[in-house]
Amino acid sequence: MSDKELLEKFSNPTSRNDAFNVLIKTYQQRVYWHIRKMVIDHDDANDLTQETFIKAWKGLDSFKGDSQLFTWLYRIATNECLSFLGRKKRRFFLPNYDLSEDLANKLDDSSTISGEEIQLKLQKALLSLPDKQRLVFNMKYFDDMKYEEISEITGTSVGGLKSSYHLAIKKIEEFLSNQEDFGL
Repeated sequence: MSDKELLEKFSNPTSRNDAFNVLIKTYQQRVYWHIRKMVIDHDDANDLTQETFIKAWKGLDSFKGDSQLFTWLYRIATNECLSFLGRKKRRFFLPNYDLSEDLANKLDDSSTISGEEIQLKLQKALLSLPDKQRLVFNMKYFDDMKYEEISEITGTSVGGLKSSYHLAIKKIEEFLSNQEDFGL
């Protein structure tokens, strides 16, 4: 079903719920994994996925259609992730609290993330990046999105995204190099 058809069904009170169920079935898994790569924890990712679709339900009437539904949902999910991570950092604003270390520990404990050593090292390297840089890297590297799509989602220029992605790669390489230097 096209975005236009879905929006038409959503605007009709008799098919509104069915249209929203189609939206959820179509995008729920992608949205979940987009969020999961940022927050690591399954329960947090589930909660944020649910929040994303609640916000989508509330906002679909005002959706103008000047972007794809997928892009719009990713924008909501991205904002939910960044807000969540920001709240978490503020909540644990202690001198020796490190959110990325906390997420890395969850990564070690997680049974649903591949335990392969190289994958684990990459995930830990990603956690060393600032949230927005990690977000850009995830969308470009894992989701294979075009810079133009990421730009629509994040509201960042294509040039800024390319720079952010390039810096992320350099930081990841440096992180992994340091890991090897210490025999980790």
